[in-house]
Amino acid sequence: MPAGRSGDAVLSTPRLALREMTPDDLDFVAEMMGHPEVTRYYPKQYSREEARRWLERQLERYRRDGHGLWLVTLKSTGEPVGQVGLAIQDVEGVREPEVGWLLHRPYWGNGYATEAGAAACDAAFERWRYPHVISLIRPENEPSQRVATRVGLRPGRRVLFHRFVHVVYQGDRTTRTTERPERPND
Repeated sequence: MPAGRSGDAVLSTPRLALREMTPDDLDFVAEMMGHPEVTRYYPKQYSREEARRWLERQLERYRRDGHGLWLVTLKSTGEPVGQVGLAIQDVEGVREPEVGWLLHRPYWGNGYATEAGAAACDAAFERWRYPHVISLIRPENEPSQRVATRVGLRPGRRVLFHRFVHVVYQGDRTTRTTERPERPND
């Protein structure tokens, strides 16, 4: 892909645009994945090389699954704020569609994760026709648990995922429509 070219647009919300990432997004991804607060619930902070491999996994997901984590940008400025999307995860031997969110620290507290997460859930049901979605969240990650609840996912069983215990939040089309925040604040 030529330098400077944006990835394909995927979703839009009132304030946000979600698009496929490109190799040109590495600087932002590396900065975000190297931030100690952003990666607090990950096994470690990511080096630039590890962030590059993370980004390459998303590009492979786009090719293989038709979706992955997308870059979230502010519509008003085009500024990247994080990654939100739909990734297929292997959970106890079952391939599950997971809605995930990861925002860079300067953008916390504006409701972006909830806004983009809700759009990703809607797309999972409407565009990709998944009967349900999950979100894998570590028990101590209360901010992500609040986002999951706001987008209509409910906590369920605990699983071992990438060597850590995670709560499987889950929702389907009917459970998601029962609780929609008027003004998200995550």
